[in-house]
Amino acid sequence: MDIIPQISAAMHTLLTTTTEAIAAAQQYVKRPDRAKFCPSTLVQTLVYGWLAHPTATVEQLAQMACRIGVDVSPQAIDQRFTMATADLLHQLVLASIHPVIATNPVTLPILQRFASVRVHDSTSIGLPDALTSTWRGCGNATTGGGATLKCGVQLDVLTGAITALDLVNGRAADRALPLQQQDLPPGSLLLADRGFYHLERLRKHDQHGVFWITRLPSNAVVAYPGHAAQPLATFVRELGPVTTWDCAIVVGKERHVHGRLVVTRVAQAVADQRRARIRQHAQHQHRMPSAAALALADWNVVITNAPRTLLSPTEIWALVRVRWQIELLFKLWKSHARLDDWRTTNPARVLCEIYAKLIGLVFQQWLLAASSWHDPERSLFKAAPIVAGMAGELASTQADPPQFLRVLTRLAALIQRWATTNKRHQPPTTAQRLRAVTAS
Repeated sequence: MDIIPQISAAMHTLLTTTTEAIAAAQQYVKRPDRAKFCPSTLVQTLVYGWLAHPTATVEQLAQMACRIGVDVSPQAIDQRFTMATADLLHQLVLASIHPVIATNPVTLPILQRFASVRVHDSTSIGLPDALTSTWRGCGNATTGGGATLKCGVQLDVLTGAITALDLVNGRAADRALPLQQQDLPPGSLLLADRGFYHLERLRKHDQHGVFWITRLPSNAVVAYPGHAAQPLATFVRELGPVTTWDCAIVVGKERHVHGRLVVTRVAQAVADQRRARIRQHAQHQHRMPSAAALALADWNVVITNAPRTLLSPTEIWALVRVRWQIELLFKLWKSHARLDDWRTTNPARVLCEIYAKLIGLVFQQWLLAASSWHDPERSLFKAAPIVAGMAGELASTQADPPQFLRVLTRLAALIQRWATTNKRHQPPTTAQRLRAVTAS
């Protein structure tokens, strides 16, 4: 809760000073003498309006404008949905991640072994084909997917801080995202998925004292140090009937990365489900399924540079599950904030809505981190409606910093009090699993 004044100052700066500075640089206001909105009040209307009502109509947005102190008609709101407004909001999204808001670390000892615990991933948002020239997808107007926005996010699950947010063309590969190139603090742990697998980046992290755990692609080449390299599927097959295996390994054909290969056999039902998904995905892409991928479906396979003195195999498998926290964040953004849902055919309004919602979601994450991130039993899905319910009060007090701070403090207290998960025994939560491996 001590960080609430910092959040208050950061929100106020972004929605006033930063907004006006970006608008001035873009020459956004053409007739300031006739404008009912200034750039900052327009941005506040859209951010708080969609934070309060993810499916807000122009009438509801006009009502939010009144709470801010601007008396405008719904038509006046609708006229502001231009590509110039979208560009203004886009720049504000990028500016919103510069004040990295972090709080006390979560009370899980296994995570506190590291300076930070970073997970990153991306989610795609399909757009109207009219926006193909703005955000290019993998398809075209005929095949579909001609316009797609990819949103890459890096989250520190130790403190709840959003440490990177990238907006790129939907056709961009995950490992080409700017966040993939970000240097991490020494002593950090990176939990990466196959889509971000890149040997050179792993080597650089290793050189800078950053630990990592990553799944290996099915076409990886591995070897015992000093022995001939072979395909991962062949290597694992030759392990025989073992259920777990943990040994030093070298990965890569030409550029080598040293680490620990940690392997565990999965249940037959799980392996069968994986093979079914592999075949279905291959069929969708009109190709034969990979023989290596089908063979590796029997195993969980990761490589890490963390020594056994730091992480045991059991702890590694518990930490691998932490990566799904970023998936939960995307699920929250899409199911509750309706990030990929809108009620318009106006391409400019679609972009305005996505960008304004993203700004509000960054604010929401700041509040969640400040109020309840230290508690492993927090519930993001219970916290989000609380934030939405007080968005109107935030808008009404935006121009009065002391009152705005009081509203934020009350909001954080409500999240801390009411946004906790229901206790359960089966299946255990990620927090319960992490506590269990620490206790054992």
